[in-house]
Amino acid sequence: MTEFTLPGKGQPPLPPWPGSTADVAGQRLYVRRAGSGTPVLLVHGLGGSATNWTDLMALLAGDYDCHAIDLPGFGRSAPPVGGDYGIDAHVRAALGYIRNTWGAPVHLMGNSLGGAVALRLAATSPESVRSLTLISAALPSYRPKLGSDPRLPLLLVPGLAPLVTRALARHSTRRRTESIINLCFADPAGVPPERFAEAVEELRGRRSTPWYGDALTLSLRSLLREYLVTGGSNLWRQAAQLQTPTLVIHGRRDKLVPFAVGVRAARVIPNARFVVAEDAGHVAQLEQPELVAAAFRALVDDLGIGARV
Repeated sequence: MTEFTLPGKGQPPLPPWPGSTADVAGQRLYVRRAGSGTPVLLVHGLGGSATNWTDLMALLAGDYDCHAIDLPGFGRSAPPVGGDYGIDAHVRAALGYIRNTWGAPVHLMGNSLGGAVALRLAATSPESVRSLTLISAALPSYRPKLGSDPRLPLLLVPGLAPLVTRALARHSTRRRTESIINLCFADPAGVPPERFAEAVEELRGRRSTPWYGDALTLSLRSLLREYLVTGGSNLWRQAAQLQTPTLVIHGRRDKLVPFAVGVRAARVIPNARFVVAEDAGHVAQLEQPELVAAAFRALVDDLGIGARV
């Protein structure tokens, strides 16, 4: 096993991994890549991008072929064909990429919205997933947290959403970045200035696209619609039927997805492992990448589904 270490305290953080655009059934996805070996696909959360996985990819790159995708409409990916931002549409994009790129099962990781996407993909196409890692997965909760801005719930109301989007757009990119970091990180002060500047530039680029508002609003609505899904397509029912080896990681100080959701996921998913990121919030892969990498390696090594086929 090849070990990688991250820059020490006081040193500049790693820059984003290089990427390129891939065509998946007419959908243009931007993908960042690092390493070689058994494939790992990483799926970001609502409002995130492939850069959310930079440090974790470095820690796995010695043994794994890590690909982090920008979901349709996010990061540098084109908006979804037909304007569909539903979870099932995101699943189709991710599954199409797996089949086009490797044609073999992958280790699948998802954070927040990406966790819900990854769970459904594993439930509906188990032959494509070797293991599943869920980091603060946005599974249905009766006490959802929509953030610290009281206007955000209004994005769910079709007639009011454009007004709220325009109001939020009046905030400077720097101010919006600060709000996002304060919401997602347990310790916002610990974010290196280089990473903050990187996030500002990334958000500036997203806000310049004509689909920025739709990507956020429609994805949020589709996620909350999952609360009303019954029958076999309910995410909790799909979780209970998973046969894929699963690792559940949840930040104790998550301000977006209640910690109880992670506890329930670990209980509902058969034989799931549960790791608590005590000093992390909503993005443990950014806040504690070493913990996430170690937990992932332990899962796949203990079960004999690790780096080498």
